[in-house]
Amino acid sequence: MILVGLGALFLPLIEVLLARMIRQKRTWLSRPINRSMAGSWIAGLTCALLGFALVLTLSTVGADVRFFNLSHPTARLDGFTGFLNATILIATLITVAVSNRYLAAHDINHGEFYALILASVLGMMFLTAATDLIMLFLALELMSIPIYALAGFQRNALKSNEAAIKYFMIGSFASAILLYGCSLLYGMTGSVDLATIATRLDPEHPVALLGAALVLIGLAFKISSVPFHQWAPDVYEGAPTTVTGFMATAVKVAGFGALIRVLAIALEPSSESFYWVLWWMAALSMTVGNIMAIIQDNAKRMLAYSSIAHAGYVLLGLCVGTDQALAAVLFYLLVYTFMSLGAFTVIAGLARSGREPERVDDLAGLGATHPFQATVMSLCMFALAGIPGTGGFIGKFQLVSSAVSRARAIDDSSLIWLSVILVLNSAISLAYYLRVPVVMWFRDPEESREPGANSGFLAGAALVVCAAAVILFGLVPNDLLVVTSEQVDALSSAQTAASSLR
Repeated sequence: MILVGLGALFLPLIEVLLARMIRQKRTWLSRPINRSMAGSWIAGLTCALLGFALVLTLSTVGADVRFFNLSHPTARLDGFTGFLNATILIATLITVAVSNRYLAAHDINHGEFYALILASVLGMMFLTAATDLIMLFLALELMSIPIYALAGFQRNALKSNEAAIKYFMIGSFASAILLYGCSLLYGMTGSVDLATIATRLDPEHPVALLGAALVLIGLAFKISSVPFHQWAPDVYEGAPTTVTGFMATAVKVAGFGALIRVLAIALEPSSESFYWVLWWMAALSMTVGNIMAIIQDNAKRMLAYSSIAHAGYVLLGLCVGTDQALAAVLFYLLVYTFMSLGAFTVIAGLARSGREPERVDDLAGLGATHPFQATVMSLCMFALAGIPGTGGFIGKFQLVSSAVSRARAIDDSSLIWLSVILVLNSAISLAYYLRVPVVMWFRDPEESREPGANSGFLAGAALVVCAAAVILFGLVPNDLLVVTSEQVDALSSAQTAASSLR
């Protein structure tokens, strides 16, 4: 976290120094330093910082629990936090690797882009570790405010401006709801600590339930679940494509991390009261997301509704609530990061001279002109649809398996029905996921597309990583499932500590 924060502070200073060198017409290896070179240097430095931070974060997975301040532990660094933060850093690393050429193609390759990315990541890392409501809110705002600016980073595009304004207005509204909910919980319990709230929360008091509901609504906006999803399609469409991929993965992972910790610790005494709320959110998110995705012509809007549907799949795991289900949630979030970013990377890599494919039909003939990109895109679509042999299938299977096991253990048919809804929605999703490979491989290419053009080494490497992860987790998922199960144990220990206080 410290490394990411230092990067957010010093990258703007480095850009100022590079801009001065450009004005002074300095050279590097007999080549004049220009804006493109400076942008590549800043992107490379950001990748190095993120890579180092990722290595340090992975070292915390499975390590002893640590707190920033034992007398007032506002953030808990455990295996659960480490796994989610590693997922966020992987998503960010891929985003930055792809962004350099994409920003240059749109003539917006400014250093503040990477500083905003790092600032948002810092907020995400604290959000997954937050153990009190004040840290939760501060981390949420530190994550969100840079994203508002990133959504409107393409300042000469009206859609990008519109996306930033919509996201800012709705995001501010959601933050106000969450903050009001936090104040009600504090008023009813006299504490902002999640574990202490759990010991003092009266699950039958209407004001306490209202505060808890408002907190859930504020977090539901961040994961774009129905009925709090209205902002996602417009913002995803208008934002720069690399930012859209970042929002669809890293922001969603951080939001779910905070939601899981709040539900598992602070609101655990009222879990029965909110079970049906989560049940309907999951069912509606799956159904609305998939049905609306079918009728979309814009590729990014289609992926936006797909993201809403996948939020519903993950909410199934939260409805179940067992260690097996939460391990499946962690597995699914990591796999979803790779398969979603792979799709957005392909779209971003096709940007040329400020233009990029917007409609699904714009991908026609991609298999003939860009076979590598078309292959990765097809693989990501298969994984998102849950085709066997991919990580997406294993993730959905684990979620359904945990739900069925829990339903049999407690003799609850509602979880069986929710699993049936997930399976049916996966079948429905084939209608739009398979449309993309059909268009790419069985339609004639556009004459304007450059045959054989590539999107750069870093973007190509990112596509290889995404494709390899989707296949690897689909064929040999056991090792990752063991790791996720171990990290859920860290969350369970926090639940046990809260229960012992009661």
